[in-house]
Amino acid sequence: MDQLTLITFLPLVGALLVLLTPASQEKALRAIALVTTLVVAVLGVQLYLAFDGSSAALQFLVDKAWFVLPGSAIPVRYKLGVDGLSILMVALTAVMMPTVILSTWGHVHKRVKEFMLWMLVMQTGMLGVFVAHDLVLFYFFWEVSLIPLYFIVGIWGGERRLYATIKFFLYTLAGSLVMLVAVIAIIYQFRTADIPTLCEQASSLALSKQVWLFAAFALAFSIKVPLLPFHTWLADAHTEAPTSGSVVLAGVLLKMGTYGLLRFGIDMFPGAALEHAPLFMALGAIGIVYGAFLAMAQTDVKRLIACSSVSHLGYVVLGMFALTYAGLSGSILQMVNHGISTGLLFLLIGMIYERRHTRALDQFGGIAATMPIFAFFLVFTVLSSAALPGLNGFVGEYLILLGAFQAKPLWAIIAVLGVIFGAVYLLMATRRVLFGPVTHEENKHLEDLNAREVVLMLPLVILAVWIGFQPKPFLDRTQGSLERLVQKIEVARGAQNASLEVPTTEESVR
Repeated sequence: MDQLTLITFLPLVGALLVLLTPASQEKALRAIALVTTLVVAVLGVQLYLAFDGSSAALQFLVDKAWFVLPGSAIPVRYKLGVDGLSILMVALTAVMMPTVILSTWGHVHKRVKEFMLWMLVMQTGMLGVFVAHDLVLFYFFWEVSLIPLYFIVGIWGGERRLYATIKFFLYTLAGSLVMLVAVIAIIYQFRTADIPTLCEQASSLALSKQVWLFAAFALAFSIKVPLLPFHTWLADAHTEAPTSGSVVLAGVLLKMGTYGLLRFGIDMFPGAALEHAPLFMALGAIGIVYGAFLAMAQTDVKRLIACSSVSHLGYVVLGMFALTYAGLSGSILQMVNHGISTGLLFLLIGMIYERRHTRALDQFGGIAATMPIFAFFLVFTVLSSAALPGLNGFVGEYLILLGAFQAKPLWAIIAVLGVIFGAVYLLMATRRVLFGPVTHEENKHLEDLNAREVVLMLPLVILAVWIGFQPKPFLDRTQGSLERLVQKIEVARGAQNASLEVPTTEESVR
């Protein structure tokens, strides 16, 4: 069996084993899920190490006939592959899932069988989104990855889980339907569902046609990011989701939106992306500052972290639509950085919630004295999220701001304010949770992190330090694909500039 098929569908095999295991055998169910995700993590790391970042071509390619669309001669193929736009997300998805499964020991105590089943199905969907290179296959994986979160929030979520689930469902449905229209339109326009072929042919379309297709894809992925003004579902989903659900949502699922904007927005329609880049840079920069203000206003620490995602993902969109090499490379790296830092924050807040059963900021204070290990990890993660030099967040944000300044200095200057405001709300929340006098009796006898909780965070902590001190191995993996993409953008820019040139009087006469 080829490597990509094995990585993508091994979680589904694990889900089948979970389905066949009696619900009463909770230890066996947890073990199956953990071992499955650990094997996928090992395979994902091997894939990452074997990937040649200097090449723009699809690697580990699998291309087989699947079926023909009814009523047409258009073939749909089982086509998997990775390139510099997707390799980091495949590796992040593979590495993060064992941490997610291990975290469930602390908060998932009912219907364990169903929970592990949905988590494994979701991993197959997420991996499939990043490796699929047939548009019908991509859409199939996209839907597969979203369905499990509906049940995870709706069954294992908080008190307002039904409200959050319905809101998530409506937003997701709207995005999926818009994307489906775009998928059908472009497949029947070019008589193929092959994504690399579509990326080459669609870029040659007249700008007027590109704009409509770009708008449909961009709207669907903007809802998923979520980009301002489609952000309102995110805070409710994060707040009501169980800890592991929030970690997956922040760590991987939101990146499906930014990956979609990169693959189907910029790569497929570079002309339309150039046309609308000012709009998306503005939305990204405004979202950075607006998300920071939203976070400052929160009294629920989990909701605060959820709102911070609006701000942090604004950086990703800003750098991406700067359409410069620095901005694009910083955006891809920042997708990984956000998954690491925000995933760790949600894990830590989940751990303290399991002990105090509250997330209200005014219920904490002085916890550093009773939980020093927790305090160390929280401060470390906050500094990572605030982009302290030497940690992962700094590299990505620096490249994004550099790329944005090269394209539109105004939006880069506004985005810098987000760095300041981000440090403000993160450090203020940290002070209220960890320091000062212990004003609540319950906080005096809290148990510090145990060995399992420390171990499950270590891989993400190591990645945060590694990227901060040595980002080159990660940036090198994107080099070939980004050079190809930037060249494609420059060709589209040249074509647009040529079309805007006004002929001289002498030329007009001739």
